[in-house]
Amino acid sequence: MISNTSKYAIRALIYLELFSSPEQKKGIKIIAGELDIPSPFLGKILQVLVKHKMLASSKGPHGGFFLNRPAIDITVMEIIEFMDGKDSFDSCAIRTGSCDHRHPCSMHNKLAPLRGEIKRVFSTETIADLASEFREGKERIRI
Repeated sequence: MISNTSKYAIRALIYLELFSSPEQKKGIKIIAGELDIPSPFLGKILQVLVKHKMLASSKGPHGGFFLNRPAIDITVMEIIEFMDGKDSFDSCAIRTGSCDHRHPCSMHNKLAPLRGEIKRVFSTETIADLASEFREGKERIRI
């Protein structure tokens, strides 16, 4: 459905919402270890999030990353668009080319309503929403 890059970005933002602040930044090695994400890959992801001003970072012995925007203002869809591109939900499920109502693939009409619903959910869910699920201690919820 979504790339590992987007999944890692979403998880890192949830983690930083829960466990960091401008006064208590988290280093890449700590984040990578806590979330079991390869550190070099996570570094590239975090730099994209800094570039798009979702995160801020500082260097030095007390450096690290923290959210640069309120978590309530960061939607899952926004993250996916930055990481995978704006058309990530519009690509064909079985063809390598495009697929639309004028030139549909055999899955197009079955998936079109689902894509709309997935886009709606991802556009309304925020990092704050996802972090609150974890904070509330709901059973088996993991970052």
